[in-house]
Amino acid sequence: MVEIHNTAIVEEGAILEEGVKIGPFCIVGKDVKIGKNTVLQSHVVVEGITEIGENNTIYSFVSIGKASQDLKYKGEPTKTIIGNNNSIREFVTIHRGTDDKWETRVGSNNLLMAYVHVAHDVVVGDNCILANGVTLAGHVTVDSNAIIGGLTPVHQFCRIGSYVMIGGGSAVNQDICPFVMAEGNKAEVRGLNSVGLRRRGFSDEELSNLKKAYRLLFRKGLPLKEALNELDTDFSGDKNIEYLVDFIRNSTRGITR
Repeated sequence: MVEIHNTAIVEEGAILEEGVKIGPFCIVGKDVKIGKNTVLQSHVVVEGITEIGENNTIYSFVSIGKASQDLKYKGEPTKTIIGNNNSIREFVTIHRGTDDKWETRVGSNNLLMAYVHVAHDVVVGDNCILANGVTLAGHVTVDSNAIIGGLTPVHQFCRIGSYVMIGGGSAVNQDICPFVMAEGNKAEVRGLNSVGLRRRGFSDEELSNLKKAYRLLFRKGLPLKEALNELDTDFSGDKNIEYLVDFIRNSTRGITR
């Protein structure tokens, strides 16, 4: 069964799977697909070519799939794709992609708190928490298991690594390496996210290696290229270190130190 409140508008062509609930005064466009058991509570607008997965709860006054605020966007048929089991709180805005990535993507098991903005061509992984008022500018990438504190803007094209914790009220204008804590305006790396990593099940050996890598990168004062070469040599086969090194080498905006 699909439940649609009598004040909601669901345009012909929209696909609503079993168990979907559309609350009062919601608007669902003709090119929208919503997966099983997803709930739109009230006053939610979903339009454009948008796919929303299963078991999401979307709270009041959320806007998903509207046109980008990028002045270069000319109405190309771009997408918004959202995974499963997300909690998307009041007044969140998620805009469709542009002709860069052609889609904006939010993964699964994320919490987007009130007033979060996800701009065009942003990619958010899985198991992330974006606190109240986080602003992701266009083309930002947030890898899985990251936490971003409230009222934090992230500059366009920046990348936030996995298992990062960013303090509230920070300003991010360069990439934040995986596994670290960052804070400040502008943001600076403050330490390894040791407590968060342990809570996520990292072993003592993994934590020990990451601590050594952190000191090598951020405390010894080595040139970045030399530090990365040492990591390649000393931690060959460690998947976490390999991810960290690859992240830095592929950074386009430079990393936060």
